[in-house]
Amino acid sequence: MADGREVTSNSGEDVVDVVDGAAVQLTYRPQPADTLVGLRVRARIKRWGLLLRSVFLALWVGQWLAGTISRGSADVVSTALFLFVVLVVVGYPRLQAAQVQRTVGWQGEYRTTVSPAGISTSSDHGTLTQKWSVLQGYRETRGHFVLLSRDPNIMCLEVLPKHGLSTPDDVDRLRALLDRHTTRV
Repeated sequence: MADGREVTSNSGEDVVDVVDGAAVQLTYRPQPADTLVGLRVRARIKRWGLLLRSVFLALWVGQWLAGTISRGSADVVSTALFLFVVLVVVGYPRLQAAQVQRTVGWQGEYRTTVSPAGISTSSDHGTLTQKWSVLQGYRETRGHFVLLSRDPNIMCLEVLPKHGLSTPDDVDRLRALLDRHTTRV
């Protein structure tokens, strides 16, 4: 410990930069609901995916209605295909969240440290340290902070569930850290 900074070694331990106790720790197991929140936030920000799914669904509704009106009754195959498309379009975010959960869920408990130096997340199988410069910003939801990457397609996001914080005061501390180092989007 020197000059108010503590940096642990790179021998597999977390890299943490603590200045005046400003770091906030989270401990959690990723859940599909957490991932779903992150994907929904990303969809609201990008809007193209939502727009394309809406147009696709509208075209299927139009096709189904035109066929039903021209025949005078609903065709069983056409109706079944229409319902399948509706289920896929509406259920796609849940399918995607389940896929992400299969990717990250087996890694067990996540320990995340948010500090002035950036965000460091570790599990029993790996560690990821990100500087603030990789983020375009964050969005806060009722139960999460969703950090969005700077790349144009927002391919990477990190969901920090508020239930992973140890005290209710940590929510305000984490929000203050995020506001200081990145922007709300």
